[in-house]
Amino acid sequence: MMRALYTAATGMMAQQYNIDTISNNIANVNTTGFRKNEARFQDLIYQNLRVPGTPVGPSVVPVGQDVGLGVKVGASEKTFTQGTLQQTSNPLDMAIQGDGFFQVTLPDGTSAYTRDGSFKEDANGSIVTADGYFLSPQITVPANATGVQVGADGTVTAQIPGQQQPQQLGQIQLVRFTNAAGLAPKGQNLFVQTGASGAPTLSQPGLNGAGTLQGGYIEQSNVSVVEELVNMITAQRAYEANSKSISTADQMLSTAVQMKQG
Repeated sequence: MMRALYTAATGMMAQQYNIDTISNNIANVNTTGFRKNEARFQDLIYQNLRVPGTPVGPSVVPVGQDVGLGVKVGASEKTFTQGTLQQTSNPLDMAIQGDGFFQVTLPDGTSAYTRDGSFKEDANGSIVTADGYFLSPQITVPANATGVQVGADGTVTAQIPGQQQPQQLGQIQLVRFTNAAGLAPKGQNLFVQTGASGAPTLSQPGLNGAGTLQGGYIEQSNVSVVEELVNMITAQRAYEANSKSISTADQMLSTAVQMKQG
């Protein structure tokens, strides 16, 4: 059987994965803090028909002869470029300008990390995510507090009736990783630590390489619809080209069979 059939099939499967990745990016274009994925590919092993340097008489072969066996998906990498900031009417909305993640506590007590800063107050005044996960370190807003503000350095203050000066409610910390692309996405705009991401490093916003906070803003996704559509067209054409290779190999096999029968 011709190698081209199997080689082109690997190309079609790789481009199908590419289309799946692009589709997910486009679907999350309006997801707060979403980070787009990019598919990375690697060539498969080669069948060596003649190795470079093979002795031929008094000399050696200067170049080899081999044929590739296709392509595979090497990785699906998150791209952590900055998203556009959008102003909101919620004083607890926070956008990170620069590097870092918010740390939240999951129901089982473990930590997760997010760029989604659309925080709310629960029934007790604690600052939580849209799914009710506590911001870590936990900050509680008094019931009679007014004029809650988040500073660029992560300081959360509020005006308390009867007090002239705003009262500090807590200090937001940001988390940085040596290899943020090694974090594992788990849905709900959350990431979890893996062995590839490195250990989390806590830092006050604006210090030690951590970004600053912008209160009253949220960070939009870093997906460019135009770029994704161009990538989709490219992937579609590559898929069609591989399917054409299969069709051509099939026609060649058909011709060979007909010659044999003749």
